[in-house]
This record gives sequence, structure tokens and C-alpha cells, in this order.
Amino acid sequence: MNDRILVAPTDLLGDGVFETVHLRPTGPWLLEQHLARLARSAAILGLPEPDVTPIRERVFVATGALRIIYTRSLLDASVSPLPESALRERRDGVRVLSADLGISVRRRPPWSISGAKSLSYAENFAARRWAARQGADDLIWLSTEGYVLEAPTSSVVWLTGDELCTVPPDEADILPGITAAHLLSSAPAVGLRPAERMISLPELAAADGIWLSSSLRGLAEVTELDGTPRPRSPWTGRLLAALGFSAG
Repeated sequence: MNDRILVAPTDLLGDGVFETVHLRPTGPWLLEQHLARLARSAAILGLPEPDVTPIRERVFVATGALRIIYTRSLLDASVSPLPESALRERRDGVRVLSADLGISVRRRPPWSISGAKSLSYAENFAARRWAARQGADDLIWLSTEGYVLEAPTSSVVWLTGDELCTVPPDEADILPGITAAHLLSSAPAVGLRPAERMISLPELAAADGIWLSSSLRGLAEVTELDGTPRPRSPWTGRLLAALGFSAG
């Protein structure tokens, strides 16, 4: 890691990967899972496997957000405060729109890097800005077949009966959600059955609860989908507690 970040020209083209880790008083939350995904993303982009030993050995005394960046010229880790938006969305929930991503889950190009957490994130942020102009907080991307994929910076999780679900990343060719996977692994402890399956937008709208999951937010409950308000789920607090977050 560098004390001073030196950026190569190729890095400015987004030819790299990153991870965002929640820093807790006990240390970086789910660090090994994030480092494993960093290596997986690097492999998708054809980057050498990163030597993450300096990150494993570093002692983090702050709480907030740990951002790890890996490109062909550097490996860097920096700490910043937890965004206020993450706390607000965890507490108040989010109003969400659906949008066709224009990509088929059956006909992805062989050079697709959609399963990697790449630095090419401009479209993700542009999507959230577009949602904000429509009076929403976030959006959910759909495939051309009408399947739910993911949100620009989070995974989609939903509850139907006693089944807690998320989208299977390999089948949908999306980024594997670390928080979503950890939540599903904790589902039996709170009396729920974990599952991964594809789901259409009408099926999602009929779910008993919908959340966007990410490392810093934990869970943000979807309180409105495509302009239709949704009742708050009694499971939100319990699921946040299962992840070690408070709802406040």
C-alpha cells in the first residue's frame, strides 16, 4: 500500500477493482469475504492476484468506511467517516424505482465484467442521480426478460412467507453480495429459510418485505416501489440485529 497514491494513466480508465468494508469497534466487518471478492473481481479483469497481507496486518482504530482500491499500479486502503446517507436509509428506508438495464441474463457478452466490483462505477452513480431526479432514493435494475438483478450499489433481498431470498449472482451474472450472503446464512437462526432464486418485478412487488443490502447500510427497507407505498416490515429490526446493526 502507498502512503501517497500514484495514479497511472490506465487507472483513470477504470481498469481496477475496489471494496468498501464497514469498520466497527471490533475491526473490519467481514474483511476476509471482501478480500476474497477483491481477488475474484481482479481475476475477472485479468489483474494479478493482489497481495492483501498489508491490509490484513494493518490495525484500524477508527470506525466508518474502509475503502480498498486495487489497480495495475497500486493497492491502497483509506478510511473515511460513515456516510450520513447510510444511517438515514437504514433508519427511514428508501423509495425505489425499477429500470430496464437493457441487458439479457441469457445473452451476456463474453467480455462482461458485471460480476466484478470494478472502478467503472460512473453509470451506477448516474443511475442513482436519475432516480433522485424522479423523486426516489434508489432503483432496482431489471434484465430485458424482466428479472430483478441488483441495485447500483447494493443487492436485493426479499421475504416471502418464511423464505428470505436474494438473486443468485452466478445465474444473473451480477456482483455477489457479501452482506446479502451473510444475512442468508443467519436466516435459520431467526426462523427463516434462505434461498437464492430469480424473481420478476410483479413477484417482487408481492413480497412481504424488500430490502437493499450493502456493507455500510446493512439493510435499507424499500418503503415505496415504483410509486406504490409499502407497509414497513416487522422483520427489518430483527434482520438488522442479525447483521449486528441497529435500526436507529
